[in-house]
Amino acid sequence: MITLQGRVIVVTGAGQGIGRAIVERTVEFGGVVVAVDVNAHALADLAQAFGPAQVLTHVGSVSDPDCAPLVIQRGVERFGAVHGLVNNAGIVRAAMAHKMSVAAWREVMDVNASGAFYFLQAAGEHMLERAKRDGGPRGAIVNISSDAGRRGTIGQINYSASKAALLGMTMSAAREWGKFGIRVNTIAFGVVETAMTERVRGEEFRATYLAQIPFGRWASPAEVALPVLFLLSDAASYITGQHLSVNGGYHMSA
Repeated sequence: MITLQGRVIVVTGAGQGIGRAIVERTVEFGGVVVAVDVNAHALADLAQAFGPAQVLTHVGSVSDPDCAPLVIQRGVERFGAVHGLVNNAGIVRAAMAHKMSVAAWREVMDVNASGAFYFLQAAGEHMLERAKRDGGPRGAIVNISSDAGRRGTIGQINYSASKAALLGMTMSAAREWGKFGIRVNTIAFGVVETAMTERVRGEEFRATYLAQIPFGRWASPAEVALPVLFLLSDAASYITGQHLSVNGGYHMSA
């Protein structure tokens, strides 16, 4: 019931972990991808795995305001349009709040929050132009947040703040663009088996975190990619401005 056939999806942070899984699943479900990452080697591996007909790569930092418009332009030039965006790029620079440096605060906010806004804005402008010009799928945007943005986390006040910012970004854009058929939603992940969560999943914290997850296990990148595809697809055609938790029950809210 979920298909991305004929859809062009921009994925940031696409070179590894959840981002790579989203790319792989998108292609599996019939879509093509514009993959963005700062890691040139990871993108080269993606390009080799899928070929230019399915994946267009772009090496760059989402924190650069000029990156997003260029990526959207390249996607349109290669594939004719951009139908979806997954704001997945994110970094962690851990420190306790009273020891957090200004540089660490800014670096995380620049990538996780500002970078997401730059891409949301650039993709949204393109989708609005298409909506006003012709019919067909208008577009869907999925912002990747975290349980840290909904409940906070010790030693990552910058990360938590940046992920909370995405919730407001989602709701505001959804209200502004809903009348044009552009959907904007958030997915908040728990602990996924990626390089970013290695310390949390290590011996020091493993038992503490697993005890709080009703499923009693970590998520895999492949399984958490599927809800992203759902929100990008027509199966979610009447869903916008929402925050979907994909966390094994780690965080629950009414």
